[in-house]
Amino acid sequence: MSVPIYILKRVLQALPLLLIISILSFTMLKLAPIDPLAYLRANPSISASAIRAEELRLGLDKPPVVQYFIWLSNLVRGELGVSTTGGSVFVLLMQRAGNTLLLGVLTVFFTWLIAIPAGVWAAVNRGRWVDKFFGMFTTIGMSMPTFFFALLLLMFALGTRLLPIGGLTSSDFFERDLVGQISDLAWHLIIPVTVLTFIGLAGVQRQMRANLLDVLRAEYVRTARAKGLPEDRVIYSHALRNAINPLVTLFGFEFASLLSGAALTETVLAYPGLGRLTLEAVLTKDMNLVMASLMLGSVMLIAGNLLADILLKFVDPRITLE
Repeated sequence: MSVPIYILKRVLQALPLLLIISILSFTMLKLAPIDPLAYLRANPSISASAIRAEELRLGLDKPPVVQYFIWLSNLVRGELGVSTTGGSVFVLLMQRAGNTLLLGVLTVFFTWLIAIPAGVWAAVNRGRWVDKFFGMFTTIGMSMPTFFFALLLLMFALGTRLLPIGGLTSSDFFERDLVGQISDLAWHLIIPVTVLTFIGLAGVQRQMRANLLDVLRAEYVRTARAKGLPEDRVIYSHALRNAINPLVTLFGFEFASLLSGAALTETVLAYPGLGRLTLEAVLTKDMNLVMASLMLGSVMLIAGNLLADILLKFVDPRITLE
C-alpha cells in the first residue's frame, strides 16, 4: 500500500475514534460536580440577570445532549467557541500551544541526543562501570517525581540567582534585538527543558540498551563477527540499525505528548503552556477550552502513531503498510 493511501485510510479510521473520545470526554466533564460560573455566583456585586446572561451566552441553559451537538456542529465548522473568561478558545490555544510545542520539541531533541548514545555505550560496556553509572542515573530519573525535581531546580535558581524563575521571557523582552530575544528565551527554557529531559531520557536510554543487547545476540551479528568485521562496524552498521526500529514507535508517542505531557511541570514552574492552561480549565469546568484541548491531544496522539508507522517504513523498507 502506498503512503498517501495509507495516510487516507488511517485518517478515515481516526474519525470514529475522535467522535467516541469527544462523547466520553464531554460526558465525564458534565458529570464533574463543578459549577463553571462559581466565580460569578460568589461575587455579590454581580446580579442574577448578569449570571443568567452568561449562562445563555455559553449555552449552559440547554440540556447536555443539545450542548454536545452544538459543540460538535461548531467544531465541524472550525469554530471552537468562547471560554468562560470571555476569550476565544482558538486564540487561547494558539497563544499557549506554541510555548508548549517549543518546550516539547527541545525536550525530545535533547532527550534523544543524550539517551541514544548513552544506551549504546551502556550496551557495549555491559557490566562495566559505565553501564552501572547509567543504570543508577536512569533509576533516579524514573523514580524521582517531576514536580519534586522541578522544585529542586527552582530552589537552586532562587538560592544562586543564576537562572530565571518562572515565565518564558523577561519584562524587557520586546525591547531587545533578535539575538537578545533568542538568548532570553533560551535562558528561561533551561529549567523546564532540564526537568523534562532528565525525567524522559531514562526510558529511552534503557530501551535503547535492551534493544541493542538483544540484537547483539542475533545470529547475523555472530556471523558478521566470524567474518572478521571490525567491532565498530558490527555494532553501528549492522546491529544499531535494527535495534533502533522499536524506538521509532516510541518516538510517535513522544510526538503525541508534545502538547499534553508537561502540564505538571508547567504548573510548578509557572510556564505559560497549554498543559497549565488545560489544567486550569478543568478546575473551572471551562467546557469549550477543555474539549478543544482534549481533542487536540487526541489528534496529536493519532498523528504521532501515523508518523511513527511512516518513519518505520523508511527506516526498514521490509515493513509493509497495511
